[in-house]
Formats: sequence, C-alpha cells, structure tokens
Amino acid sequence: VQLQASGGGLVQPGGSLTLTCAASGLTMDHYAMGWFRQAAGKEREYVGSINWSGKSTYYADSVKGRFTISRDNNANTVHLEMNSLMSEDTAVYYCTSSFRPITTIQSNPPEYWGQGTQVTVSS
Repeated sequence: VQLQASGGGLVQPGGSLTLTCAASGLTMDHYAMGWFRQAAGKEREYVGSINWSGKSTYYADSVKGRFTISRDNNANTVHLEMNSLMSEDTAVYYCTSSFRPITTIQSNPPEYWGQGTQVTVSS
C-alpha cells in the first residue's frame, strides 16, 4: 500500500489549501481514508476521516467547519480542503487508510500511513 500526499506549502493566515492523497496497492472502496497531522514538538493529532463510500465524514473539533475531506474512488484519490487556515494548523499532514469505522480512527491508529506533506501557515 502506498499513500502519496501532495499539495502542501506556505499559505497566509485566513487562506486556503487543498491536499491530495494518491493511493495505490489497495482496493480503494474497501477502506476508510483520513488525515492526521503533527506539528513540530507536538503529539500527532487526528484531523478527520471519510468512509469508504464518501457519504460519511468525521472531524476533530479543532478543524470542524473549516476542513472538508472528499474522495474519488475511481481516481484513487482523497482530498483535504482546508479553509480559514490559522498558524495552529502548521504541521506535517499524513494521509492514512484504515479498515476501521471512521468514528473509531481518532483513538485507534490507522493501518496504513503515507509520507507527510508540510503545511505552513504564516504571514
């Protein structure tokens, strides 16, 4: 299984950025997909998940209402749209996949992780 995240970069506070995860080596619609992040010197933090069909999502309180996860199973991609970005969102963002229900992923680490992509929110 390979999860390749891209789209990170530098953005000003209040700005937007969309990350994309390209998945390979797995049957996309068998997995929940999600995102975690880790800021320098801090613990890894759950961001959100989307179920296999794309009809259900679950988010951490810290990003709810600002971030949106979507997926395209035909293209084997998952997207994380981030709006109203704040300096606290600065982190390395990781794409993940899991067999578990999306409501359990926050407390149960996913089975598969991709390499991270850096997001920096700064003026």
